[in-house]
Amino acid sequence: MPFIPHTENDVQQMLASIGVSDIETLFDEIPAELRIRSLDKVPAGLNEMEMSRLMRARASGPQPLCFIGAGAYEHHIPAAIWEIVTRGEFYSAYTPYQAEASQGTLQLIYEYQSMMAHLTGMEASNASLYDGASGLAEAVLMAVRANRQSKSKRILMPATVNPNYCSVAQTIVENQGITLELLDYEVETGCIDVASLPSDPGDVAALVIPQPNFFGVLEDVNALTDWAHTHGMLVIASVNPTSLALLTPPGEWGEHGADIVCGEGQPLGVPLAGGGPYFGFMCCNLKHVRQMPGRIVGRTVDVDGKDGFTLTLQAREQHIRRSKATSNICTNQGLVVTAATIYMTLLGAQGLQRVASVSHHNTQTLCEQLSAIEGVSPVFTSPTFHEFVIKFDGVKAADVLTALTAKGVLGGFNLSDDYPALGEAILVCATETKTAEDLALYCDALAAVMGELKGGAA
Repeated sequence: MPFIPHTENDVQQMLASIGVSDIETLFDEIPAELRIRSLDKVPAGLNEMEMSRLMRARASGPQPLCFIGAGAYEHHIPAAIWEIVTRGEFYSAYTPYQAEASQGTLQLIYEYQSMMAHLTGMEASNASLYDGASGLAEAVLMAVRANRQSKSKRILMPATVNPNYCSVAQTIVENQGITLELLDYEVETGCIDVASLPSDPGDVAALVIPQPNFFGVLEDVNALTDWAHTHGMLVIASVNPTSLALLTPPGEWGEHGADIVCGEGQPLGVPLAGGGPYFGFMCCNLKHVRQMPGRIVGRTVDVDGKDGFTLTLQAREQHIRRSKATSNICTNQGLVVTAATIYMTLLGAQGLQRVASVSHHNTQTLCEQLSAIEGVSPVFTSPTFHEFVIKFDGVKAADVLTALTAKGVLGGFNLSDDYPALGEAILVCATETKTAEDLALYCDALAAVMGELKGGAA
């Protein structure tokens, strides 16, 4: 849907300039019998999200309802965002090597960094990375460099971290002598049991804490952070940025806060797409900032005292002596970061909080409704954000999802491959884009599918 910026005053000024009294006069050459006087099929009072959905349905028919999350989330993206992002000034901008010729791009990245630092409660942010998975791998490499008290290259990686992130991190760090040691989760709660952690873990460089974790469950971040710091580890927080509008930011976890924060920025105004482009974010405490990979934009003043922006804290070896670089990632995902910056600006703190609150409410409601269906039950007892895990009795998760797809519902993410111990379980997500009617449709479809599959099995 195009973004129309003209106010009523703008319209009146334009009409006055061309000497026309009203807009209707512009169309007086159209015969009266050909003109439509009322639009009976256009409902009144719809907001932008509702109208966009209606127009898409009328243009291409009913769209499948998507309840899949697992690291990429369907949120409403206001039309103004990508109308602005795809203007030539942003769309064709390249990485800002020459500060004097790139002030607009540098200022936008600086604003993005400021917003991400505020959202995460950290002191510094870089200009973004490729995606959330590579961001976690970079955070692991950074932690090994930054933890001067540790001689080890051991990283504690909970099994509740996104499996794709674990796989990417393993691929990137394994040839550098870094070991990722899995921490198991408690089967009832779906999160790490702090009491079960060893009293003497030995020399470990860092602990990764997902919040919320891959199951949508909220970890006991305060206890985990303090445990890690007590044993000389740095804390790497892997977070969903939307959740931070409601949850305690990583900079305030435990007594001293997390040391490094990373995650996937796709929920901030970037549409779903197979493989991206998305972007990763990374923030840290100021004392670790020289170990942070990628670009960092700073604000200063020129010789005339005017504000100016420039790349800062970026070592020359990142371009020349590559073996000495903190990372060979130096280009940020500029276009999607522009979208995220505009998204956060348009929504503001209250808008982002509403998105998170409605997503949480829809998820809790859907979980209760689905759990009431015979043969369907929740897997974990812990609080969740906007995802939850359910399992099926007597039927296969893959068969359920296939049957739901045939009914126009993308029901969730099959966990049986990555977490076989959970049985026939799926991960379900509901964001602010889902209405009460959508939730009811999913429930009706799942109830019908369960009846069909169990009847067929009998």
